[in-house]
Amino acid sequence: MNLDVLNKTVCTFFIMLLLTRILGKKQMGQLTYFNYVTGIVFGSIAGSIIAEKQLTLFEGLTGLVSWTCLTLIIEYISYKLGWTRSTLDGQPTIIIKEGKILRKAMSRMRLDLDDLMMLLRTNGIFTLSEVAYAILESNGQLSVAKKGDQQTITKKDIGIQPETNLQVPGALIVEGKILKKNLRELNVNEQWLIEQLKLNGISSVKQVFFAELKTDRTVYINKY
Repeated sequence: MNLDVLNKTVCTFFIMLLLTRILGKKQMGQLTYFNYVTGIVFGSIAGSIIAEKQLTLFEGLTGLVSWTCLTLIIEYISYKLGWTRSTLDGQPTIIIKEGKILRKAMSRMRLDLDDLMMLLRTNGIFTLSEVAYAILESNGQLSVAKKGDQQTITKKDIGIQPETNLQVPGALIVEGKILKKNLRELNVNEQWLIEQLKLNGISSVKQVFFAELKTDRTVYINKY
C-alpha cells in the first residue's frame, strides 16, 4: 500500500471518530433527513481524502471539520428557534386518520399503498383494518396506533397488580467471566451469584456462556 494513502487512511479514521463523537447520538441515529444527508457527505469526503491523490490531507480534513461546524450551527439554530425545525427537519404527516387512508397526504409524501403496507408490516401489522392512526415521522419511519379492539391487553386492564420492583436487566457472566462492574451496578455480589449458579446445578463460572439478571431479579443462565 502506498505510504501516503496509509497515512491519509489512519488520520482520516481518527478524525472521523472524533467528529462523530462531537456530533453526538442524534447524528448517528440519523433521526432526520438532514442527519442522513450529513452522514452521506461525511462518508463521501472521507473517501475522497483517501482515494483522491490531488486532494491533500489538510484540504480534506478542513472540509470535514467545516461540515461538522456547519452541522452543529444548524442544529443549534434548530434547537433555539423552534420555527426553523419544520424547515430543517420536516414535520410528521398523518397518513391514516380514524381508520381511513388520507390519499392527499400519501401523494404529498410520494407514498404508495405498497410502501404503506411495508411500513405497517415493520410495525407487526398485516392488515389496514387494525389501524386507527398512522403517522409518517420526519425520519421516514411510521408510528402506528391500533384501534381499541386491536390493542394488547395490559395487566391494568384485567385488574392484575403489576410488580413494582422491576429493574433494567443486565449481563452477569459472559463467556465464563464475571462482569464485576455490572454486579455493582445491579446491586448484587459474587457470593450471591455463585449461590444462584449452585441452585441451577452449576459448580463453576467457567461452565456458563452467558448469565443475565432479569427484570424480576431472577437469573437466566445459558451454559456452554
